Amino acid sequence: MSANPFLISTHDLGRSPGSHRDYSLTVPAPADLGTDVIGVPEGAELELQLGLTAVSDGVLATLAGTVPLAGECVRCLTPLQRQQAVQATEMFFYPSARLAAAHGEDDDEMAELSGEGIDFEPLLRDAVVLDLPFDPLCRPDCRGLCPDCGLPWAELPADHGHSVIDPRWAALAALQTPQEDK
Repeated sequence: MSANPFLISTHDLGRSPGSHRDYSLTVPAPADLGTDVIGVPEGAELELQLGLTAVSDGVLATLAGTVPLAGECVRCLTPLQRQQAVQATEMFFYPSARLAAAHGEDDDEMAELSGEGIDFEPLLRDAVVLDLPFDPLCRPDCRGLCPDCGLPWAELPADHGHSVIDPRWAALAALQTPQEDK
């Protein structure tokens, strides 16, 4: 096995259109597979299914699986643990077919087969990161934190409140209290 767990050899697949191979893989999650608030923990074991199908211009790769997510709610900062389904499909072109197919297409957008096989880490990264929630929440109705004491609203009583007086109006509070020294 190669040093890169995401590199799959296409040697056994051959170049006959219609040839197909399925792989069940357990790979460690790469670093930085996520955003600042939610992502796949580095080194977590990922159970993935990879299907490779030879077509006339290259190899069609289909990726499926479930990945663990860890992060925190953006409103109340509660730790989150979830599972996310991953599905992706990518066409990897043979070098000669890529040149022929590139007319009018952005060359950088077209994946190319290397001599060794298919590195499916970019496919996995795109499938996971592009499907992550932009603002992950612990619950859809999460109210966040109390702006005065910083405790989660979910843990506070319904009548929770603070009597904070705006310093600009504090002098007026003295006019409201009866003065007993007269």
